[in-house]
Amino acid sequence: MTELWMDAPTAEPERQYYFMEQARKYVEAKAKELGRDLTFCVTTFGCQMNARDSEKLVGVLEKIGYKEETVEEQADFVIYNTCTVRENANMRVYGRLGQLGHIKKSHPHMMIGLCGCMMQEPEVVEKLKKSYRFVDLIFGTHNIYKFAELLATRFASERMVIDIWKDTDKIVEDLPSERKFPFKSGVNIMFGCNNFCSYCIVPYVRGRERSREPKAIIREIERLVADGVVEIMLLGQNVNSYGKNLEEPITFAQLLEEIEKIEGLERIRFMTSHPKDLSDELIEVMKHSKKVCRHLHLPVQSGSTNILEKMNRRYTKEQYLMLAKKIKEAVPDISLTTDIIVGFPGESEEDFLETMDVVRQVRYDSAFTFIYSKRTGTPAAVMEEQVPEAVIKDRFDRLLKEVQEISAEECKKQEGSIQKALVETVNDHDASLVTGRLSNNLLVHFPGDSSLIGKLVNVKLEECKGFYYLGSKVDSAKTE
Repeated sequence: MTELWMDAPTAEPERQYYFMEQARKYVEAKAKELGRDLTFCVTTFGCQMNARDSEKLVGVLEKIGYKEETVEEQADFVIYNTCTVRENANMRVYGRLGQLGHIKKSHPHMMIGLCGCMMQEPEVVEKLKKSYRFVDLIFGTHNIYKFAELLATRFASERMVIDIWKDTDKIVEDLPSERKFPFKSGVNIMFGCNNFCSYCIVPYVRGRERSREPKAIIREIERLVADGVVEIMLLGQNVNSYGKNLEEPITFAQLLEEIEKIEGLERIRFMTSHPKDLSDELIEVMKHSKKVCRHLHLPVQSGSTNILEKMNRRYTKEQYLMLAKKIKEAVPDISLTTDIIVGFPGESEEDFLETMDVVRQVRYDSAFTFIYSKRTGTPAAVMEEQVPEAVIKDRFDRLLKEVQEISAEECKKQEGSIQKALVETVNDHDASLVTGRLSNNLLVHFPGDSSLIGKLVNVKLEECKGFYYLGSKVDSAKTE
Protein backbone atom coordinates (compact mmCIF):
# COMPACT_ATOMS: atom_id res chain seq x y z
CA MET A 1 0.00 0.00 0.00
CA THR A 2 2.98 2.31 0.54
CA GLU A 3 3.55 2.41 -3.24
CA LEU A 4 0.12 3.97 -3.67
CA TRP A 5 1.28 7.07 -1.83
CA MET A 6 4.86 7.32 -3.11
CA ASP A 7 4.02 9.30 -6.24
CA ALA A 8 0.88 11.03 -4.98
CA PRO A 9 0.97 14.82 -5.44
CA THR A 10 0.57 16.88 -2.26
CA ALA A 11 -1.41 19.71 -3.90
CA GLU A 12 -5.18 19.53 -4.42
CA PRO A 13 -7.09 18.73 -6.58
CA GLU A 14 -4.20 16.99 -8.41
CA ARG A 15 -3.82 14.58 -5.49
CA GLN A 16 -7.43 13.41 -5.81
CA TYR A 17 -7.14 12.92 -9.59
CA TYR A 18 -4.07 10.74 -8.91
CA PHE A 19 -6.12 8.56 -6.54
CA MET A 20 -9.00 8.42 -9.02
CA GLU A 21 -6.58 6.85 -11.48
CA GLN A 22 -5.38 4.36 -8.84
CA ALA A 23 -8.97 3.48 -7.88
CA ARG A 24 -9.85 3.06 -11.56
CA LYS A 25 -7.26 0.25 -11.85
CA TYR A 26 -8.92 -1.62 -8.96
CA VAL A 27 -12.38 -1.15 -10.49
CA GLU A 28 -11.21 -2.36 -13.90
CA ALA A 29 -9.58 -5.44 -12.37
CA LYS A 30 -12.70 -6.36 -10.36
CA ALA A 31 -14.96 -5.75 -13.40
CA LYS A 32 -12.77 -8.09 -15.46
CA GLU A 33 -12.95 -10.72 -12.72
CA LEU A 34 -16.78 -10.49 -12.57
CA GLY A 35 -17.19 -10.18 -16.34
CA ARG A 36 -19.34 -7.04 -16.07
CA ASP A 37 -19.27 -3.38 -15.08
CA LEU A 38 -19.28 -2.52 -11.37
CA THR A 39 -22.32 -0.54 -10.22
CA PHE A 40 -23.03 2.02 -7.50
CA CYS A 41 -26.07 3.50 -5.80
CA VAL A 42 -25.85 6.76 -3.83
CA THR A 43 -28.79 7.42 -1.50
CA THR A 44 -29.12 10.96 -0.15
CA PHE A 45 -30.81 11.84 3.13
CA GLY A 46 -31.45 15.45 4.11
CA CYS A 47 -30.89 18.89 2.62
CA GLN A 48 -29.85 20.34 -0.71
CA MET A 49 -26.29 20.69 0.57
CA ASN A 50 -26.24 16.90 0.90
CA ALA A 51 -27.79 16.50 -2.56
CA ARG A 52 -24.98 18.63 -4.01
CA ASP A 53 -22.37 16.58 -2.10
CA SER A 54 -23.90 13.42 -3.57
CA GLU A 55 -23.44 14.80 -7.08
CA LYS A 56 -19.74 15.12 -6.27
CA LEU A 57 -19.60 11.50 -5.07
CA VAL A 58 -21.32 10.35 -8.27
CA GLY A 59 -18.86 12.40 -10.35
CA VAL A 60 -15.89 10.59 -8.76
CA LEU A 61 -17.52 7.13 -9.01
CA GLU A 62 -18.23 7.57 -12.72
CA LYS A 63 -14.72 8.89 -13.30
CA ILE A 64 -13.23 5.69 -11.85
CA GLY A 65 -15.46 3.39 -13.90
CA TYR A 66 -18.58 2.61 -11.87
CA LYS A 67 -22.02 2.64 -13.56
CA GLU A 68 -25.13 3.90 -11.75
CA GLU A 69 -27.68 1.38 -10.43
CA THR A 70 -30.97 2.69 -9.01
CA VAL A 71 -31.82 -0.41 -6.96
CA GLU A 72 -29.44 -0.31 -4.01
CA GLU A 73 -29.80 -4.03 -3.18
CA GLN A 74 -28.35 -4.84 -6.63
CA ALA A 75 -25.43 -2.39 -6.51
CA ASP A 76 -21.81 -3.36 -5.91
CA PHE A 77 -21.17 -0.18 -3.94
CA VAL A 78 -23.89 1.44 -1.81
CA ILE A 79 -23.29 4.85 -0.27
CA TYR A 80 -25.57 6.57 2.23
CA ASN A 81 -25.02 10.33 2.41
CA THR A 82 -26.59 10.87 5.81
CA CYS A 83 -28.49 13.62 7.61
CA THR A 84 -28.64 14.03 11.37
CA VAL A 85 -30.96 17.02 11.86
CA ARG A 86 -33.49 14.70 13.51
CA GLU A 87 -32.82 11.66 15.66
CA ASN A 88 -35.15 9.44 13.59
CA ALA A 89 -32.98 10.09 10.51
CA ASN A 90 -30.22 8.13 12.28
CA MET A 91 -32.60 5.26 13.07
CA ARG A 92 -33.60 5.01 9.40
CA VAL A 93 -29.95 4.62 8.40
CA TYR A 94 -29.31 1.90 11.01
CA GLY A 95 -32.41 0.05 9.82
CA ARG A 96 -31.36 0.11 6.18
CA LEU A 97 -27.78 -0.81 7.11
CA GLY A 98 -29.06 -3.95 8.85
CA GLN A 99 -30.82 -5.01 5.62
CA LEU A 100 -27.68 -4.36 3.57
CA GLY A 101 -25.63 -6.45 6.01
CA HIS A 102 -27.78 -9.50 5.18
CA ILE A 103 -27.37 -8.90 1.43
CA LYS A 104 -23.60 -8.50 1.76
CA LYS A 105 -23.28 -11.96 3.31
CA SER A 106 -24.27 -13.50 -0.05
CA HIS A 107 -22.42 -10.83 -2.08
CA PRO A 108 -19.03 -10.54 -0.34
CA HIS A 109 -17.59 -8.17 -2.97
CA MET A 110 -20.33 -5.62 -2.16
CA MET A 111 -19.03 -2.41 -0.54
CA ILE A 112 -20.92 -0.05 1.77
CA GLY A 113 -19.94 3.56 2.40
CA LEU A 114 -21.33 6.07 4.87
CA CYS A 115 -20.73 9.81 4.81
CA GLY A 116 -22.45 13.08 5.67
CA CYS A 117 -23.55 14.79 8.88
CA MET A 118 -24.40 11.68 10.89
CA MET A 119 -20.77 10.52 10.63
CA GLN A 120 -19.59 13.68 12.42
CA GLU A 121 -21.12 12.38 15.67
CA PRO A 122 -18.44 10.42 17.60
CA GLU A 123 -21.00 8.07 19.21
CA VAL A 124 -22.30 7.11 15.75
CA VAL A 125 -18.84 6.14 14.54
CA GLU A 126 -18.25 4.10 17.71
CA LYS A 127 -21.54 2.26 17.19
CA LEU A 128 -20.64 1.51 13.55
CA LYS A 129 -17.20 0.19 14.53
CA LYS A 130 -18.75 -2.07 17.16
CA SER A 131 -21.99 -3.29 15.58
CA TYR A 132 -21.64 -2.74 11.81
CA ARG A 133 -18.21 -4.12 11.03
CA PHE A 134 -19.29 -4.92 7.47
CA VAL A 135 -19.24 -1.20 6.53
CA ASP A 136 -16.22 -0.44 4.32
CA LEU A 137 -15.88 3.33 4.29
CA ILE A 138 -16.85 6.03 6.82
CA PHE A 139 -16.12 9.72 6.31
CA GLY A 140 -17.71 13.03 7.27
CA THR A 141 -18.73 16.37 5.81
CA HIS A 142 -15.36 18.15 6.02
CA ASN A 143 -13.31 15.75 3.92
CA ILE A 144 -15.74 14.73 1.19
CA TYR A 145 -13.24 16.06 -1.34
CA LYS A 146 -10.93 13.17 -0.26
CA PHE A 147 -13.42 10.52 -1.44
CA ALA A 148 -11.14 9.17 -4.19
CA GLU A 149 -8.19 8.90 -1.80
CA LEU A 150 -10.26 7.12 0.84
CA LEU A 151 -11.67 4.74 -1.74
CA ALA A 152 -8.21 3.91 -3.07
CA THR A 153 -7.11 3.27 0.54
CA ARG A 154 -10.02 0.87 1.04
CA PHE A 155 -9.20 -1.01 -2.18
CA ALA A 156 -5.53 -1.30 -1.21
CA SER A 157 -6.01 -2.24 2.47
CA GLU A 158 -9.22 -4.34 2.17
CA ARG A 159 -10.12 -3.04 5.64
CA MET A 160 -12.72 -0.64 7.03
CA VAL A 161 -11.49 2.92 6.41
CA ILE A 162 -12.60 5.69 8.80
CA ASP A 163 -11.61 9.31 8.21
CA ILE A 164 -13.51 11.89 10.25
CA TRP A 165 -12.32 15.46 10.73
CA LYS A 166 -13.61 17.57 13.59
CA ASP A 167 -13.48 20.77 11.53
CA THR A 168 -11.61 22.35 8.63
CA ASP A 169 -11.11 25.59 6.76
CA LYS A 170 -10.13 23.70 3.61
CA ILE A 171 -12.09 24.10 0.36
CA VAL A 172 -10.91 22.11 -2.68
CA GLU A 173 -12.04 23.32 -6.10
CA ASP A 174 -12.43 21.69 -9.53
CA LEU A 175 -13.28 18.11 -8.60
CA PRO A 176 -15.66 16.09 -10.81
CA SER A 177 -19.40 16.26 -10.26
CA GLU A 178 -22.30 14.59 -12.04
CA ARG A 179 -25.47 16.68 -12.07
CA LYS A 180 -28.88 15.15 -11.53
CA PHE A 181 -30.43 17.64 -14.00
CA PRO A 182 -28.65 18.89 -17.16
CA PHE A 183 -30.45 22.27 -17.05
CA LYS A 184 -30.16 23.26 -13.36
CA SER A 185 -27.60 22.82 -10.61
CA GLY A 186 -26.83 23.60 -7.01
CA VAL A 187 -23.66 25.59 -6.35
CA ASN A 188 -22.09 25.72 -2.87
CA ILE A 189 -21.03 29.24 -1.99
CA MET A 190 -20.15 28.49 1.63
CA PHE A 191 -19.96 25.66 4.15
CA GLY A 192 -20.68 25.42 7.86
CA CYS A 193 -22.67 27.61 10.23
CA ASN A 194 -21.85 30.02 13.07
CA ASN A 195 -25.35 30.52 14.42
CA PHE A 196 -25.70 27.76 17.05
CA CYS A 197 -29.50 27.79 17.29
CA SER A 198 -30.19 25.87 20.49
CA TYR A 199 -32.19 23.07 18.75
CA CYS A 200 -29.80 22.50 15.85
CA ILE A 201 -26.93 20.01 15.48
CA VAL A 202 -25.70 21.48 12.15
CA PRO A 203 -22.88 23.76 13.45
CA TYR A 204 -21.45 20.79 15.37
CA VAL A 205 -21.40 18.48 12.34
CA ARG A 206 -20.84 20.95 9.48
CA GLY A 207 -18.30 23.12 11.29
CA ARG A 208 -17.76 26.87 11.29
CA GLU A 209 -18.62 29.12 8.36
CA ARG A 210 -16.17 29.28 5.49
CA SER A 211 -16.91 30.97 2.17
CA ARG A 212 -15.65 30.05 -1.26
CA GLU A 213 -13.75 32.69 -3.21
CA PRO A 214 -16.10 34.60 -5.55
CA LYS A 215 -13.84 33.90 -8.56
CA ALA A 216 -14.16 30.14 -7.96
CA ILE A 217 -17.96 30.42 -7.71
CA ILE A 218 -18.19 32.51 -10.91
CA ARG A 219 -15.87 30.07 -12.72
CA GLU A 220 -18.03 27.09 -11.69
CA ILE A 221 -21.25 28.80 -12.79
CA GLU A 222 -19.73 29.86 -16.13
CA ARG A 223 -18.75 26.23 -16.78
CA LEU A 224 -22.23 25.02 -15.82
CA VAL A 225 -23.88 27.56 -18.15
CA ALA A 226 -21.54 26.50 -20.99
CA ASP A 227 -22.76 22.95 -20.31
CA GLY A 228 -26.44 23.87 -20.67
CA VAL A 229 -27.45 25.00 -17.17
CA VAL A 230 -30.01 27.85 -17.15
CA GLU A 231 -30.87 27.91 -13.41
CA ILE A 232 -28.60 27.71 -10.39
CA MET A 233 -29.35 27.37 -6.68
CA LEU A 234 -26.73 29.03 -4.45
CA LEU A 235 -26.33 26.89 -1.35
CA GLY A 236 -25.21 27.64 2.17
CA GLN A 237 -26.45 27.07 5.71
CA ASN A 238 -26.86 30.86 5.89
CA VAL A 239 -26.12 32.54 2.55
CA ASN A 240 -26.72 35.99 4.05
CA SER A 241 -23.46 35.79 5.99
CA TYR A 242 -21.45 34.84 2.88
CA GLY A 243 -18.06 36.47 2.43
CA LYS A 244 -17.41 37.63 5.97
CA ASN A 245 -14.35 35.41 6.50
CA LEU A 246 -12.68 36.04 3.12
CA GLU A 247 -9.39 37.96 2.93
CA GLU A 248 -11.18 40.46 0.71
CA PRO A 249 -14.70 40.56 2.22
CA ILE A 250 -17.64 40.67 -0.16
CA THR A 251 -21.33 40.64 0.70
CA PHE A 252 -23.87 38.13 -0.56
CA ALA A 253 -25.68 40.95 -2.40
CA GLN A 254 -22.45 41.89 -4.21
CA LEU A 255 -21.89 38.24 -5.16
CA LEU A 256 -25.42 38.09 -6.63
CA GLU A 257 -24.70 41.18 -8.74
CA GLU A 258 -21.57 39.51 -10.16
CA ILE A 259 -23.41 36.25 -10.89
CA GLU A 260 -26.20 38.19 -12.62
CA LYS A 261 -23.67 39.36 -15.24
CA ILE A 262 -23.04 35.80 -16.48
CA GLU A 263 -24.31 35.50 -20.07
CA GLY A 264 -26.73 32.64 -20.68
CA LEU A 265 -27.73 32.21 -17.04
CA GLU A 266 -31.50 32.74 -16.79
CA ARG A 267 -32.38 32.15 -13.14
CA ILE A 268 -30.73 32.46 -9.74
CA ARG A 269 -32.15 30.90 -6.57
CA PHE A 270 -30.60 30.70 -3.13
CA MET A 271 -31.15 29.18 0.30
CA THR A 272 -31.16 29.39 3.22
CA SER A 273 -31.51 32.98 4.49
CA HIS A 274 -31.25 33.71 8.20
CA PRO A 275 -33.53 36.67 9.08
CA LYS A 276 -30.95 38.26 11.39
CA ASP A 277 -28.51 38.77 8.48
CA LEU A 278 -30.85 39.73 5.63
CA SER A 279 -29.65 43.19 4.57
CA ASP A 280 -31.36 46.15 2.90
CA GLU A 281 -28.65 45.80 0.23
CA LEU A 282 -29.88 42.28 -0.59
CA ILE A 283 -33.50 43.44 -0.77
CA GLU A 284 -32.44 46.18 -3.24
CA VAL A 285 -30.60 43.66 -5.42
CA MET A 286 -33.65 41.37 -5.45
CA LYS A 287 -35.91 44.31 -6.29
CA HIS A 288 -33.96 45.28 -9.41
CA SER A 289 -32.69 41.87 -10.53
CA LYS A 290 -33.89 40.29 -13.78
CA LYS A 291 -32.52 36.87 -12.85
CA VAL A 292 -33.02 36.37 -9.10
CA CYS A 293 -36.20 34.30 -8.70
CA ARG A 294 -39.22 35.76 -6.94
CA HIS A 295 -38.92 33.35 -4.05
CA LEU A 296 -37.36 33.78 -0.63
CA HIS A 297 -37.17 31.08 2.01
CA LEU A 298 -37.02 32.92 5.35
CA PRO A 299 -37.28 30.53 8.32
CA VAL A 300 -39.14 32.08 11.26
CA GLN A 301 -39.15 28.91 13.44
CA SER A 302 -41.45 30.55 16.02
CA GLY A 303 -43.57 33.68 16.28
CA SER A 304 -42.93 34.10 19.99
CA THR A 305 -40.09 36.45 20.99
CA ASN A 306 -39.76 34.45 24.21
CA ILE A 307 -39.25 31.17 22.32
CA LEU A 308 -37.03 32.82 19.69
CA GLU A 309 -34.71 33.90 22.51
CA LYS A 310 -34.60 30.34 23.87
CA MET A 311 -33.85 29.15 20.34
CA ASN A 312 -30.95 31.66 20.10
CA ARG A 313 -32.37 33.03 16.83
CA ARG A 314 -31.30 36.63 17.62
CA TYR A 315 -34.35 38.48 16.33
CA THR A 316 -37.77 39.27 17.79
CA LYS A 317 -41.25 38.70 16.42
CA GLU A 318 -41.52 42.43 15.65
CA GLN A 319 -38.17 42.51 13.82
CA TYR A 320 -39.18 39.52 11.70
CA LEU A 321 -42.55 41.06 10.79
CA MET A 322 -40.87 44.36 9.86
CA LEU A 323 -38.41 42.49 7.64
CA ALA A 324 -41.18 40.52 5.90
CA LYS A 325 -43.12 43.77 5.31
CA LYS A 326 -40.03 45.50 3.90
CA ILE A 327 -39.37 42.59 1.50
CA LYS A 328 -42.99 42.47 0.27
CA GLU A 329 -43.06 46.23 -0.29
CA ALA A 330 -39.83 46.14 -2.31
CA VAL A 331 -40.72 42.98 -4.28
CA PRO A 332 -44.55 42.79 -4.39
CA ASP A 333 -44.63 39.53 -6.39
CA ILE A 334 -42.27 37.72 -3.98
CA SER A 335 -43.22 34.27 -2.75
CA LEU A 336 -42.26 33.94 0.92
CA THR A 337 -41.83 30.49 2.42
CA THR A 338 -40.67 29.48 5.90
CA ASP A 339 -39.85 26.79 8.47
CA ILE A 340 -41.79 26.55 11.74
CA ILE A 341 -41.07 24.34 14.77
CA VAL A 342 -44.01 23.38 17.00
CA GLY A 343 -43.54 22.25 20.60
CA PHE A 344 -40.15 23.74 21.43
CA PRO A 345 -39.36 23.31 25.17
CA GLY A 346 -41.33 25.82 27.23
CA GLU A 347 -43.73 26.74 24.40
CA SER A 348 -47.01 27.84 26.02
CA GLU A 349 -50.38 28.17 24.29
CA GLU A 350 -49.76 31.92 24.22
CA ASP A 351 -46.39 31.39 22.50
CA PHE A 352 -48.06 29.14 19.94
CA LEU A 353 -50.75 31.74 19.22
CA GLU A 354 -47.95 34.26 18.53
CA THR A 355 -46.71 31.86 15.81
CA MET A 356 -50.23 31.63 14.37
CA ASP A 357 -50.35 35.42 14.34
CA VAL A 358 -47.13 35.64 12.31
CA VAL A 359 -48.50 33.10 9.82
CA ARG A 360 -51.67 35.20 9.39
CA GLN A 361 -49.77 38.48 9.06
CA VAL A 362 -47.05 37.32 6.65
CA ARG A 363 -49.32 34.98 4.62
CA TYR A 364 -46.67 32.50 3.47
CA ASP A 365 -47.00 30.82 0.10
CA SER A 366 -45.97 27.63 1.84
CA ALA A 367 -44.42 26.58 5.13
CA PHE A 368 -42.45 23.53 6.26
CA THR A 369 -43.90 22.69 9.66
CA PHE A 370 -41.97 20.46 12.04
CA ILE A 371 -42.68 18.88 15.39
CA TYR A 372 -39.77 19.69 17.71
CA SER A 373 -37.30 16.82 17.70
CA LYS A 374 -35.04 16.51 20.74
CA ARG A 375 -31.52 16.35 19.33
CA THR A 376 -28.90 14.85 21.64
CA GLY A 377 -25.90 17.16 21.86
CA THR A 378 -27.85 20.41 21.54
CA PRO A 379 -28.68 22.84 24.40
CA ALA A 380 -32.44 22.45 23.79
CA ALA A 381 -32.29 18.69 24.45
CA VAL A 382 -31.62 19.28 28.15
CA MET A 383 -34.05 22.17 28.61
CA GLU A 384 -36.83 21.67 31.13
CA GLU A 385 -40.52 22.09 30.26
CA GLN A 386 -40.55 19.62 27.36
CA VAL A 387 -44.06 19.95 25.86
CA PRO A 388 -46.36 16.87 26.08
CA GLU A 389 -46.84 14.98 22.80
CA ALA A 390 -50.64 15.34 22.77
CA VAL A 391 -50.35 19.13 23.11
CA ILE A 392 -47.74 19.29 20.32
CA LYS A 393 -49.91 17.23 17.99
CA ASP A 394 -52.95 19.44 18.57
CA ARG A 395 -50.91 22.59 17.86
CA PHE A 396 -49.27 21.04 14.83
CA ASP A 397 -52.65 20.14 13.29
CA ARG A 398 -54.03 23.64 13.91
CA LEU A 399 -50.95 25.27 12.40
CA LEU A 400 -50.98 22.98 9.36
CA LYS A 401 -54.66 23.77 8.67
CA GLU A 402 -53.98 27.53 8.86
CA VAL A 403 -50.87 27.32 6.65
CA GLN A 404 -52.66 25.25 4.00
CA GLU A 405 -55.69 27.57 3.84
CA ILE A 406 -53.52 30.69 3.47
CA SER A 407 -51.24 28.99 0.92
CA ALA A 408 -54.24 28.04 -1.24
CA GLU A 409 -55.57 31.63 -1.09
CA GLU A 410 -52.16 33.07 -2.04
CA CYS A 411 -51.76 30.54 -4.85
CA LYS A 412 -55.19 31.44 -6.28
CA LYS A 413 -54.16 35.10 -6.73
CA GLN A 414 -51.95 34.07 -9.67
CA GLU A 415 -54.76 32.21 -11.44
CA GLY A 416 -55.21 33.45 -15.02
CA SER A 417 -51.77 35.08 -15.24
CA ILE A 418 -49.10 34.14 -17.79
CA GLN A 419 -45.68 33.30 -16.37
CA LYS A 420 -42.43 31.65 -17.37
CA ALA A 421 -41.91 28.05 -16.26
CA LEU A 422 -38.72 26.03 -16.44
CA VAL A 423 -39.84 22.59 -17.60
CA GLU A 424 -38.22 19.99 -15.32
CA THR A 425 -39.80 16.63 -16.16
CA VAL A 426 -42.59 14.69 -17.82
CA ASN A 427 -45.40 14.48 -15.26
CA ASP A 428 -45.20 11.40 -13.03
CA HIS A 429 -48.94 10.69 -13.14
CA ASP A 430 -49.88 11.72 -16.69
CA ALA A 431 -47.40 11.30 -19.55
CA SER A 432 -49.31 13.82 -21.69
CA LEU A 433 -48.29 16.57 -19.24
CA VAL A 434 -44.98 18.16 -18.31
CA THR A 435 -44.12 19.80 -14.99
CA GLY A 436 -42.52 23.23 -14.85
CA ARG A 437 -41.31 25.40 -11.99
CA LEU A 438 -42.28 29.06 -11.82
CA SER A 439 -40.03 31.85 -10.59
CA ASN A 440 -41.95 31.77 -7.28
CA ASN A 441 -41.01 28.07 -6.90
CA LEU A 442 -44.56 26.70 -7.37
CA LEU A 443 -45.16 23.95 -9.92
CA VAL A 444 -47.43 24.01 -12.97
CA HIS A 445 -48.54 20.96 -14.95
CA PHE A 446 -49.49 21.50 -18.59
CA PRO A 447 -49.71 19.59 -21.92
CA GLY A 448 -46.31 18.96 -23.51
CA ASP A 449 -43.63 16.34 -24.14
CA SER A 450 -40.01 15.60 -23.20
CA SER A 451 -38.68 17.96 -25.91
CA LEU A 452 -39.62 20.86 -23.59
CA ILE A 453 -37.48 19.64 -20.65
CA GLY A 454 -34.88 22.26 -19.71
CA LYS A 455 -36.64 25.05 -21.59
CA LEU A 456 -38.25 28.20 -20.23
CA VAL A 457 -41.74 28.51 -21.68
CA ASN A 458 -44.66 30.88 -21.22
CA VAL A 459 -47.57 29.23 -19.43
CA LYS A 460 -51.06 30.44 -18.61
CA LEU A 461 -51.99 29.43 -15.05
CA GLU A 462 -55.55 28.29 -15.65
CA GLU A 463 -56.48 26.56 -12.42
CA CYS A 464 -55.01 26.71 -8.93
CA LYS A 465 -55.07 23.36 -7.10
CA GLY A 466 -53.88 24.66 -3.73
CA PHE A 467 -50.12 24.11 -4.03
CA TYR A 468 -49.71 23.86 -7.80
CA TYR A 469 -51.39 24.94 -11.03
CA LEU A 470 -52.84 23.34 -14.13
CA GLY A 471 -52.00 25.42 -17.17
CA SER A 472 -51.40 25.61 -20.90
CA LYS A 473 -48.42 26.65 -22.98
CA VAL A 474 -48.65 30.10 -24.56
CA ASP A 475 -46.59 30.74 -27.71
CA SER A 476 -45.86 34.40 -27.15
CA ALA A 477 -46.89 36.68 -24.35
CA LYS A 478 -45.58 39.39 -22.15
CA THR A 479 -44.38 37.84 -18.91
CA GLU A 480 -43.10 39.20 -15.66
